[in-house]
Amino acid sequence: MTHAEQVQSSDRLVADIIDNGKISGQQLLVVGLCMFFNMLDGFDITAMAVVAGDVAGELQLGSDKIGWIFSFALAGMVAGAMFVAPVADLIGRRRMIIFSVLLVGVSIILTANATSLAEFIVLRFLSGIGAGAMLASQATLAAEYSPEKYRALSVALVTSGYPLGAMFTSVAAGLLLPEYGWRGMFWAGGSATLGMGLVAWLFIPESLKFLITRRPAGALQKVNTVLARLKKPQLATLPGVHAGQPDYRSGLVATMTKLLAPRHIRLTLMLWLACFFAFTTLYFLMSWIPKLMVDAGYSEQTGRDAFFLFNLGGVVGIYAMGILSTRLKLTSVVGALMMSSAILMVVFAYAPPEKDVLLPLILAIGILLQGGFTGLYSVAAKAYPTHIRSTGVGWAIGLGRIGAVAGPAIAGYTILFGFDMSANFVLFAIPMALSAAISHRLHVR
Repeated sequence: MTHAEQVQSSDRLVADIIDNGKISGQQLLVVGLCMFFNMLDGFDITAMAVVAGDVAGELQLGSDKIGWIFSFALAGMVAGAMFVAPVADLIGRRRMIIFSVLLVGVSIILTANATSLAEFIVLRFLSGIGAGAMLASQATLAAEYSPEKYRALSVALVTSGYPLGAMFTSVAAGLLLPEYGWRGMFWAGGSATLGMGLVAWLFIPESLKFLITRRPAGALQKVNTVLARLKKPQLATLPGVHAGQPDYRSGLVATMTKLLAPRHIRLTLMLWLACFFAFTTLYFLMSWIPKLMVDAGYSEQTGRDAFFLFNLGGVVGIYAMGILSTRLKLTSVVGALMMSSAILMVVFAYAPPEKDVLLPLILAIGILLQGGFTGLYSVAAKAYPTHIRSTGVGWAIGLGRIGAVAGPAIAGYTILFGFDMSANFVLFAIPMALSAAISHRLHVR
């Protein structure tokens, strides 16, 4: 390696390794594993939506109390994304992912033995912490192993794991609930997630950008191990750091405050607001679709079918968004998809109350809403530089999930006060439309 190569900037070196040449099997493995971990995450967190009626009956809980169980899981995701995920910028993405997978697995298994509202709230909160930290860290790792052109698509693929897992929740419920009850759902999800902790330890590499910029102990050896997996030439020494480069060794608080530095503050505040409104509507639907359908007079199977179709639509929409983002301006795609979903929610509210009409509308809403929503993860992953990327993604997801906490809880009270399914759909179309308008103005390609 020449002297000029040794002193090139860290960011330039990583860009050359990741962006140039063919995509390696290791890069595809990282994206694929992160996507699968998110599938388990989606199953574990949304399992409560399809067992809510059974849990409510056994514990004698009203809609308002079930709403709080939903919301505490989401509050945990807020805490995980905002205060745990940023630690990945200090200790590494790999360690954070392994920790998160284990935390979710253990807490879900313990939830299978819960016998009171208090136990549910505590355990769902812990599961949420792990899920929030995992999602932000995995989106970051996938982005850092993806060439620039395909970065938004990779993040979309990873985040599509969540609705994929949620989609299979309804399938598993049909198989497990009759034989094992609601506790069997948590046993199955928790055991599978815990087992994947070993897979993460064996196959998830550390971020190359993290190793070169943070330089933990043994960084050169670890970098060369990753390069060998990527089938790239080894380094004799780590690249020099120019005086003008960012301080990658900042503490956690300093890293967080960089989000509000003059060059990032407009992006940060608008992204937080867009995420807040989008999460409010998304998690109202993710939490309440099955029960709202049952309350409207449809069978429990129809409620599960609606939940399945909403999440199937989410998978289709996320992939469509990822493909469109390689050709069109990212935030324009996000804004258009989310505004269309808000309009369709109002159409749903006034549609004839026929199952053959409502279920296709639920599918279409899932395609548009979740496709556009997931684009916000890609916006955060593309907009922030490496040294604050996990923090930027984590805080966007975390503050956004305050809306996710509020949405199901508010719906619990609106249902209690007599709002039917149509009225709730119209009400929650409003924050989605606001998120769409803000997202369009972020101007991230």
